[in-house]
Amino acid sequence: MVWLDEYMQCLSSLMTAGVTHMRTLLQSSSKEGGRSVLDDNYLAITAIVTVLYQFSFFLIAAGCKFDKVTDFAGSTNFVILALLTAILHNTWYFRQIVLTVLVGIWGVRLALFLLFRILQWGEDRRFDDKRENLLKFAAFWIIQAVWVWTVSLPVTIVNASDRNPDIQAADIVGWVLWFVGALTEAVADQQKLAFKNNPANKGKWCDAGLWGFTRHPNYFGEILLWWGIFIAATPVLKGGQWAVIAGPIFITAVLLFLSGIPLLEASADKRYGGLAEYRRYKTRTSPLVPLPPSVYGNLPSWVKKFLLLELPLYNSKLTD
Repeated sequence: MVWLDEYMQCLSSLMTAGVTHMRTLLQSSSKEGGRSVLDDNYLAITAIVTVLYQFSFFLIAAGCKFDKVTDFAGSTNFVILALLTAILHNTWYFRQIVLTVLVGIWGVRLALFLLFRILQWGEDRRFDDKRENLLKFAAFWIIQAVWVWTVSLPVTIVNASDRNPDIQAADIVGWVLWFVGALTEAVADQQKLAFKNNPANKGKWCDAGLWGFTRHPNYFGEILLWWGIFIAATPVLKGGQWAVIAGPIFITAVLLFLSGIPLLEASADKRYGGLAEYRRYKTRTSPLVPLPPSVYGNLPSWVKKFLLLELPLYNSKLTD
């Protein structure tokens, strides 16, 4: 994939040059006393960059009905915001470097994986009912822009801060949670891709590896890693900055109640709901938190529902 390497090198060069030029302009247009014309937390510039970045890819996707750039645009946007805020503030404290690197590793890994997958599959079925409806398609991209900006808030605030307290337990806990979450997501993605690419598994749902312990291990990993990022950011937060908890709450809510688990459960129920073995799989397999099937399958229904999030929403398309 030589074209991809060239694209990434070009993107990196353009972004570095652009950010350097932007910082020069901002410094030259500062108010008296050295205060930037932008807000101290870089909320405006990250919002502007996110909107412009997503809009540019939306034009490609909508104009060419081209699904291959959608997830790539979302994942790489996180990396751009983390690097942008780090370069603009230019303090490079250890905590800032670590969080920027963690977001970069996650974003690049996910972007390349999703790009490789969509190149194999050819199209994204999520957009089957949206490609011909510009308003629906635009709504998806608007939500994606809000998702990127909101979930990036903890790293944005850390990179914009002059506070640099010593490394604390919260940092270590956050980094560990990120590592466990990122590893879980990466392993789950590879296991499912390998399962789907095996002709022997055609017409089957994935229950291999981590997918035998939870129906959505990739989402469990993603939720865990973003809560880890938030926890690692807490030593820097003060006052109203604690509102950045909206980031992990937002990604958790989206995956649990909106475009994550509900959509995939409905799709799987529609496709496999008539199979007794699939119903047994759902009964014995946790929707999110990994647990041995022998444990989860024997838990009382109230424990599954109230503690492990086996919500009625996840069975709405399962007919009797």
